[in-house]
Amino acid sequence: MVFWILAGLAVYLANVYLAGMMLMARIGPVAYMGPRDSLPQPGLYRARALKAAHNLAENLPVFLGLGLLALVVEGANMSLAVWGAQVFVLSRILYVGVYIAGVPLVRSVVFTVGLAGLIMMAAALF
Repeated sequence: MVFWILAGLAVYLANVYLAGMMLMARIGPVAYMGPRDSLPQPGLYRARALKAAHNLAENLPVFLGLGLLALVVEGANMSLAVWGAQVFVLSRILYVGVYIAGVPLVRSVVFTVGLAGLIMMAAALF
């Protein structure tokens, strides 16, 4: 479970850094390293990357909480919790790509698969 918790955090960081790299590509490294007091509008793909990161930031506390609970609750079904964590993390990797690509229906399906992973993690506690 610890691996998947760390993997979930890594996916979040990668998503945030992706949006940052998109900004640096647009404004250049010198301006990127500056105070960035005035930034251009994010552009289509960076805006989507930021929205995907925001969405993951909203879901990450639930994932982390369930993952930590699975580690400490005696009698938790660890195999179900790990399976749910795998589903969540892998779906979130796919979610970022689908969101940036702008595929609306598939994005919702991938999000729902990730939600199912969280539900599996919660069910593992009972």
